[in-house]
Amino acid sequence: MGTYVPNTRAEQQQMLEACGFTSFEDMYSCIPEKLRLKKPLQLPEGKTELEIVRAAEAAARKNRVYPTVFRGAGAYRHFIPSIVKEVTGKEEFRTAYTPYQAEISQGVLQSIFEFQTGICELTGMAAANASVYDGATAAAEACEMCREKTRRRVLVSATVDPKILSVVRTYSFGRDGEVTVVPEKDGVTDPDALEQLLDDETACFLLQQPNRYGCMEDADQAAAVVHGAKAKLIMSCNPIALAVMKTPGEIGADIAVGEGQPLGLPLAYGGPYLGFMAADEKMMRKLPGRIVGETTDINGTRCYVLTLQAREQHIRREKAGSNICSNEALCALTAAVYLAAMGPENMRRAALTCHANAAALKAKLTESGLKPVHDCPFFHEFVMQAADEAQAEQILAALDRADILGGLPLGEGKMLWCATEMNTQEEIDRAASIVKEVLEA
Repeated sequence: MGTYVPNTRAEQQQMLEACGFTSFEDMYSCIPEKLRLKKPLQLPEGKTELEIVRAAEAAARKNRVYPTVFRGAGAYRHFIPSIVKEVTGKEEFRTAYTPYQAEISQGVLQSIFEFQTGICELTGMAAANASVYDGATAAAEACEMCREKTRRRVLVSATVDPKILSVVRTYSFGRDGEVTVVPEKDGVTDPDALEQLLDDETACFLLQQPNRYGCMEDADQAAAVVHGAKAKLIMSCNPIALAVMKTPGEIGADIAVGEGQPLGLPLAYGGPYLGFMAADEKMMRKLPGRIVGETTDINGTRCYVLTLQAREQHIRREKAGSNICSNEALCALTAAVYLAAMGPENMRRAALTCHANAAALKAKLTESGLKPVHDCPFFHEFVMQAADEAQAEQILAALDRADILGGLPLGEGKMLWCATEMNTQEEIDRAASIVKEVLEA
């Protein structure tokens, strides 16, 4: 890396002498001789920029990019307006600098503030933080926010994405917390089981809306039951669905979380993504990470500052509610630009188109011979049943040969299908036709 450091050998020598050393060997004299490297590392010769570009392009050609996608399960293909990348691609936003010093970080702080504002409008909640790593982390952090001395148990619906449940369990294990899964019934949370499991030791209940099967949960009933037991309700939401569904704020949820990937972030082989978190006024001071606030300077000019930093780096470790040590600022900026570019009306149109396409896909697949597994309202995902696992594999293989990524296999012949505004009627008809051919073969 020495050749990438922008200073001359003479400047390096001057810096060494300023530190009291005569050479690099002298600087490392505190390291035992037996631990020092006596020969160059066995690394290949460096490449030119052109050679690197060619190598990267060759690697990229190995990727399978499907022109037609009917799969979601936590990461979704949506249309991204060109202005999103145009704005977020500006050099001044692509910095690793953390905005500790407000006086020289106003642009970054404002971008985070705009993201928080958009999330609050989307969720109907009072305050949002500066984002966390991903949706699963956001859900786990929310569960920890709710734990108290006498209320240590977290209830999680069986209809929550298994990846989210796994992260919640990992967080709980590290903090000696208990996690209990509430059984499902007909594709949604079993309300009777939820009511029976709630007790004086329950801190919160985590509900996904729409859930892992695409079904819409009865969140109003869940809120009433959970609050009746004096526990907190956490809703993990799809941000596109929030444009048309009843918001967590309207339902009375205490915390709203979710994966922000649908808000302008491409699939990108799994990341980087961002998690969003929002809370009501009673819970806002427990939000982890950072919150950017708006204020005025001594001249009365609007400006932005970091506030309510409830993490161990800023306050006493034993008082910290989280050890989240960063925010996904560039991803959060992307979401903020996407929300601004789309606006409420286009967000609503995108959500309605997602649902319309999903309804059309479900109808066509049913006509082709697959059977719907759940009879419940859905947004843009649903589960279909083949005769058995072998038949499901045949269907997905036939679609794959036609450059179509079919539904996510769930086992026992079940497949989780998804449609967004990116899918066309022609794509739906073609996929259904292939499914029919397999089933009739």
